[in-house]
Amino acid sequence: MHGKLLPLAGLYLVQGLPYGLQSGLLPVLLRARGLSLTRVGLAKGLYLPWLFKLVWAPLVDARGSLRAWLMLSTAALGLVCGLLAALPPAEAGPAGLPVTVAGLLLLLNLGAAVQDVALDTLAVQLLEPAELGPGNTVQVVAYKLGAVLAGGGLLVLVPTLSWPLLFLLLAATYWLAAVLIWAAPALQQLPASRPSEPPRHSLHLLQDVLAMPGTLWTAGFVLTYKLGEQGASSLFPLFLLDHGISTPELGLWNGVGAVVCSIVGSSLGGALLARHRQPLPLLRSVLRFRLGGLACQTTLLFHLDAPGIRLGPSTVLRGAALLSLCLQHFLGGLVTTTTFTLMMHCSQLAPSALQATHYSLLATLELLGKLFLGTLAGALADSLGLHLCFSLFLALSGMPILYLSLAPSTLA
Repeated sequence: MHGKLLPLAGLYLVQGLPYGLQSGLLPVLLRARGLSLTRVGLAKGLYLPWLFKLVWAPLVDARGSLRAWLMLSTAALGLVCGLLAALPPAEAGPAGLPVTVAGLLLLLNLGAAVQDVALDTLAVQLLEPAELGPGNTVQVVAYKLGAVLAGGGLLVLVPTLSWPLLFLLLAATYWLAAVLIWAAPALQQLPASRPSEPPRHSLHLLQDVLAMPGTLWTAGFVLTYKLGEQGASSLFPLFLLDHGISTPELGLWNGVGAVVCSIVGSSLGGALLARHRQPLPLLRSVLRFRLGGLACQTTLLFHLDAPGIRLGPSTVLRGAALLSLCLQHFLGGLVTTTTFTLMMHCSQLAPSALQATHYSLLATLELLGKLFLGTLAGALADSLGLHLCFSLFLALSGMPILYLSLAPSTLA
């Protein structure tokens, strides 16, 4: 089993790098250079290629070998990082990212999304039924560790390493991973090629998927359950940066500390699900806890957002603000694991021929819901103000609790 899990762990770790780079490192760097919250938020629109995985997933599944797709997409990610190393942020004016940098970041997400499709398919083919539990644990933990390394880890090193050195380090990591993909014994056992089959694209297929029991309700839930949390988690770290928290310290707490707490929350969610077995009752409880944690964070923001208040090095408010980041990520990990289990349960109600498409659709909608408010959060804060904006986030976090009362009996 270790011969399979170790290559998967390495691949999922490098797959988490682009997410950590753009969710943890890039927003803080842009805000530190004086960009408005609107422009910082709109940078998340570069995640757009992830929303179209269903477009090229049939192509990856039916054409060529998984080993080739993985090696080429990983090497391409290294090439893009190498090009980004030649474009340090000093070349970007205060108006925002230059077009070339934005285009390369878009390509980075495209390559990572293609790699994601191939890697998920690889895990399905490589793991035996008894290995799915350890395999999925490796997937979640390794992905989040990759996000930590590219987000908080690199942010801590920003004063020491320049922009070119940071991206050259990422490029070297990707190229090393591409070599390991080619050399890994477990991957060499895969078929060199697969029979070419025409990808299935039809409106009837989508209609069949949406007609499955509980699908429409689950689609609505995954689109909305992260709205308030995502908006708050996008803005609160930048708020702390504006009120005296240094960039390296924020990278340590919002990157490393927060993701560690998210991993602990995800692990706790898995343990609770193993005992309770039903995700809906657990979701009712954890969503209430998340709402309470966001209410505490919002109260703290209202208190800090007053003239003359700064977060000094040894103040109680500074500790409370940083701990609230970790608490929200812990609760967010707990909610996410439970929600993904609900999604999988819903997909298992579909015929086997539709289950892969069914789960891919739900996963894409889940990502769309997170990106929607994460992208618009900065614009909302600039136009409405932080007080009204975080009040809106609280209301959005309460909506999923009410929505759960409409859950169909097929998902109980």
